[in-house]
Amino acid sequence: MSENKVDFNTEWFREWFDSPYYHVLYSHRDEAEAKNFLDRLDTHLNLPLAASVLDLACGKGRHSVYLSSKGYDVHGIDLSIESIQYAKQFENDLLHFDVQDMRYFDLSKQFDCILNLFTSFGYFQNIEENLTVLKRIKTHLNKNGIFVLDYFNPKAICAKMAPEHQCKNSGVLFDIKKSIRDGQVIKEIQVTDGNKKEYFVERVQLLEFETMQSMLHAAGLTYVHAFGDYNLKVFQPESSERMIIIARN
Repeated sequence: MSENKVDFNTEWFREWFDSPYYHVLYSHRDEAEAKNFLDRLDTHLNLPLAASVLDLACGKGRHSVYLSSKGYDVHGIDLSIESIQYAKQFENDLLHFDVQDMRYFDLSKQFDCILNLFTSFGYFQNIEENLTVLKRIKTHLNKNGIFVLDYFNPKAICAKMAPEHQCKNSGVLFDIKKSIRDGQVIKEIQVTDGNKKEYFVERVQLLEFETMQSMLHAAGLTYVHAFGDYNLKVFQPESSERMIIIARN
């Protein structure tokens, strides 16, 4: 947002994900941790050679590229035009990217596995839209296809959340305030880049484990298992930082 206030009624992700400051703020994300997680997940899922994989909300494609290097036929989609334009430089016979909204995506094919990683869910103004996403996922899964949903664990996040902090990346200053309102984690982000100031917001729903299970069932997906971190330790509802849910069609 260019105005000196945050509008909580807009679809915040449309502007924020296409902003260069989004990628500056999260440039610290641990590539080694991500690859370690994908390796462990790959071993656990034991997908067939050359399985088809959809990376739903793929961002700039870092996970898609890595999965494709393992021999999988990978398709990545994301709402951000800027991110997909960047990702397309990596395309090959087994790797493709498209701009699509996860609520309405239609690829006219089905996949052996669909991944939604690193809290790329629960962005919407109402819970019903999450169910819309899950129903689209079911439509795009092969029979017995696997869905992996990686989300933060609301109980652990709320217990540890710091209300304010400041960080500086690549010369850009970020002042961040976090709060819980209306069943959502609200992150207000003030960006100071030299004499330029911009304001953004992230708004992610607090979706409890039981709610996730109910939504999966309502979408026609079968809950299988849950892990609590990127090392695939068993999910502990009160203490695990992540909620990595495995479901089947």
